Amino acid sequence: MPNLINNTSDTTLIALIKDGDSSAFRQLVDRYKDVSLSLAFSILKDSDIAEDALQESFLKVYKNIHKFRAKASFATWLYRIVVNTSNTLAKKLSPDSNAPPLNPNEEESYSFINDLETKDLATVVKEAMKMLKSDEALLLQLYYLSELSVKEIMLVTKFKRSKVKVTLHRGRENLRLVLGNILGEEIELLL
Repeated sequence: MPNLINNTSDTTLIALIKDGDSSAFRQLVDRYKDVSLSLAFSILKDSDIAEDALQESFLKVYKNIHKFRAKASFATWLYRIVVNTSNTLAKKLSPDSNAPPLNPNEEESYSFINDLETKDLATVVKEAMKMLKSDEALLLQLYYLSELSVKEIMLVTKFKRSKVKVTLHRGRENLRLVLGNILGEEIELLL
């Protein structure tokens, strides 16, 4: 039966969950946990706290699955919960949410890079994403990793279309700058 559920649509899994099938919920968690954790991390910038936010988000989903009406995709609904939970947790942990991002020119910010050949590129990108503003990191995650459209991102974040587009543009440019500082001339080989 696990193979059957793995190929089952979100809509069918949600119906099974509403009927009390906890294994169907486990499948939804497995399907969305990695992207959801990346979203939480892009806001919170700390793996342990992001995992806490993810756990809290999935608890909210489980308790409120009966409220899901499929007006948007399940992924959009879930990501909205993850973003809201992460933002709330970030505000609780840091009353100064307008603190400036890390300065990519500070030498200590790049102490994790000694030799690119010994680092996994995903690790380098993850570290670079930490140096972006939370909104930029979040929207890059939603657009590129979650493959959401601008309209879906607007539903998840409650941002206006212009803010989504401008923040995505700035996020791409800032990520390019940060990666350029980290990788130097090596970046041209990647882009």
